[in-house]
Formats: sequence, structure tokens, C-alpha cells
Amino acid sequence: MRKPTAVALVVGIVAGLAGLAAHPREPRLTASTTGDADVAASARAAVADPDGYRGLAVALIDDGRVRTAGLGDRDRHGAPVESGTPFEIGSVTKVLTGMLLARQAETGAVRPEDTLGTVWPAVEGPVREVTLTELASHRSGLPRIDLGSVGAWVRVLQANVAAGNPYAGLDVDRVRDTADAHAPGDDRGRVGYSNLGSAVLGQALAADAGLAFPELLDRELLTPLGMTATVHATDSGALPDERAQGARGNGRVADPWTGSGYAPAGIGYWSTVEDLARLVTATTAGTAPGADARDPRFDDDDRTRIGYGWFTTRYDDQEITWHNGGTGGFRSYVGFDRATGRGVVVLGNTDKAVEPIGLRLLGVPPDQAGEPAPALPVWAGAGIALVFTVIGGLSLLGVAYRPTLDRLTVLSSGAWAVAYPALGRQLGDWSAVPGWLWAVGPALSAAGLALVAHRWRDLPTNRAAVPWRRVVVTVASLVGAVVAVVVVLG
Repeated sequence: MRKPTAVALVVGIVAGLAGLAAHPREPRLTASTTGDADVAASARAAVADPDGYRGLAVALIDDGRVRTAGLGDRDRHGAPVESGTPFEIGSVTKVLTGMLLARQAETGAVRPEDTLGTVWPAVEGPVREVTLTELASHRSGLPRIDLGSVGAWVRVLQANVAAGNPYAGLDVDRVRDTADAHAPGDDRGRVGYSNLGSAVLGQALAADAGLAFPELLDRELLTPLGMTATVHATDSGALPDERAQGARGNGRVADPWTGSGYAPAGIGYWSTVEDLARLVTATTAGTAPGADARDPRFDDDDRTRIGYGWFTTRYDDQEITWHNGGTGGFRSYVGFDRATGRGVVVLGNTDKAVEPIGLRLLGVPPDQAGEPAPALPVWAGAGIALVFTVIGGLSLLGVAYRPTLDRLTVLSSGAWAVAYPALGRQLGDWSAVPGWLWAVGPALSAAGLALVAHRWRDLPTNRAAVPWRRVVVTVASLVGAVVAVVVVLG
């Protein structure tokens, strides 16, 4: 074996061993348990596969009796989940916004059939003609999210790849401007889930009351229900203490979603199973302010109807009233059976769905409760993991054995040999493929770097037929590699 090849082999093995120590690890629900032992046992029995979960907080409600338990860890350091651990609850907040509409209607502050323009005169676009009922029942014809500009696409894409906050900087004025820029679509009158519509509804009610949305929600719902642990965070400095840490399926920590504009849709709200159990208990009993929001009013599909925020779905002879939520690193579910008085709250601190756990705890058969769906199709997540991990190293190895070569080509290929494994580690679905396979990427890249380093002294700087083009391509490639890594690593 030639000396350069032997050196590359040794370097690659060393890098591979280092990669094994740093390979991505899928979160897994640990045996740690707090709270009610029977609830914890029932919750564990409802978890079909503990891989992908890190911590779960669960509340069971039976005819007003609340029992809670914590399973697993609230962060990567092994701190246990407890009943008072705050989780990001995402779109579960939408039921609070729907109940706020029902509550304001009860007091005579607004009427559900009022138009948006009547309640929030600052809105000037065609959307001012939609009614509050349409907004609360996702029938306004507004889009799910605002993707009406290049900036919006970039913001959402960047947040997805970097586990960031896609709602950062979107304040109340931005919500109003976005509403003004959209006309209700042809699907107005049919259920079409809309974060924008929920945000507009909540901000309209707040504007009508002359308060900020969190202040109005505190006054009308949270304080009367005793939900003192349910808080809103407009920035990282306002996040609750001893909160759960959210993560992606590959173990990557996700940024909290904070902000003011989309608060009524669930951005920035944190709560506990204890607090949400109070909400479920009072809503099931019909004693919560705005409890009428739970009543189904409009058809969604053959099995599901919607009220103001709350969905009601039939499973054979059982009807479950529910809502779920999801942010960058959290999943949530609240549901109850009005016929039996049984309710459930499930909060998780990864992006693995918790709805099947909640449905099984409510007595829905497993074949109807379903299985957690991955954020990406398995083939896509696995493909990204494997291809991104090895493509940079394989490409550099091919470059290293070229008979003719120059330093600019080596620089470009070397940069991507480093960048691609980093991208594969962060973007791939390592629940679909074994995480230790990631070590192959650093091994290939390190071996390639060793080979080109051996040739570096004898290489010309630029041997292209058109030298300036090689310079431009190299600079663009280096900038692209750096930007990709910075964006993805956050």
C-alpha cells in the first residue's frame, strides 16, 4: 500500500472513531417517572414506541378528578419531567382563542356574526368582510400561513432547516398588514386550517377590548380558571423557569417559538398538564368561560366537526373533542369525551406526535388512534441523512485521485467535505437509520483531506483554461458552504 493511501486510511479510521463518539442520537423515553404511578403506567402502555420521545407529561381526568404523571426527561441532562414542568403548547392555544370569542359573545362585547372590519377597524383589506365565526372555525378562506413573499418563504425555510423560530419579529402590526394583503379564497365557508385566521381573530378581540391579547386572555379565561402557570413569552428572556427543552427527532435542540403577533394561534404560550387539566375539566363540565366554543357547529369531514377552535371527531360510537399543537420541538394534545366525562392532556418535548397516546388513554382502539407520523417521509429523512453524510467525502476522494488538479478545486471540495456531514447530522432523520452510520461521513472526508493535503505542495493554484471563472466558482462554493453550515447550525 502506498504511503499516502495508508496515511489516509489511518486518518479516516481515527475520524470515524471520533464520529462514533459524536454521532446523532435519537431521543428515547427513559424510565424516570414522577407523580401518579397508575397514570404513568397507563401512559407508558399507550406509548407504542419510546424511541423519539424524551419526556412526556400526562394528565387524566375522570369526572372532575385529576391525576398527573411525568415520564422521562425534560432536557438532555436527565432532569425528570414533573406535573409542573412547563411545555410549549403551540396550537392548543387556539381553543383558548375560540373560547375567548365565545366568552366575549356571552358578555355582549362582540357577536360571532360580526365582521372583522367591525371589530378591528384598522383592517382595511377585503378580509374585513369575513366574520368572527368564520375565523374561529377555520372557514375564513385565509391561508394556513403567510407565504406571499420571498421573505416569508426564506423565513419558513430557514426555520425548518435550522430548527428556528419562523414567527420571530412578527408583531401585531405585521399580522394586520398580512391580513390586509390577503383576500378570502374561493374555499371561504369550508374548513381550511389557518394559523393566520386564528391570529387575526385573537388580535381583533384584543383590539376591540383595548388590551394586548395575553392581557385579555388572562382576564377572561386564565385567571378565572386558575391557570396561573400558563404564560406567554414574547422573547427568550420571558420563558418560564425549569421548562422542558424541545428537540427534533435527531436530538437537535429546537428554538422556542416566541412572538406577539401570532400569540392567539399558539406562538409563545407555555403551560403545564396541571393547568391544561383545569381547562379540560371545566370545559368538559361546561363551567369554563366560553365553554360553548366546544360545541361542534360546522362539518370538516365525514367524521369531524368544528366549533370555535375545538374539533370533535367520531371513533365508532365514541366522540372525542380535541385539539393538538406542534412547534419546533414540542407536541401537545388535549381531548375529552363529553359522554363519559373522561379527559386527557399529553405534552411532549420532541417533535414526535402525542395524539395517539392521548386517544388510547381516552379508550380509542389502537387501530383507530393511529401511529405518530414522522415530520418527513421516511425515505426522505433517511435519504437526506445518508446522502448528505457521505457525498462530500466521496466527492473529495474522487478529486484527490485526479491526475490533474489545482488548489482552488481542492479548496472548494474540501469545504463541502466538511460541510456535508454537518448538514447530514442536522437535517437527516436519524430515527430512520442508525445514528452510528454518521461516523462514515467524517471518516471519508478526513481520508480525502489527508490525500489532498499530501498533494497540496505540488499543485498549481489555478490551472483552469479560463482562470477567472475558476476563481468565481471557488469563491461562490466556499461562501455557499459557509452559509449552509451557519444557517443549519443556527
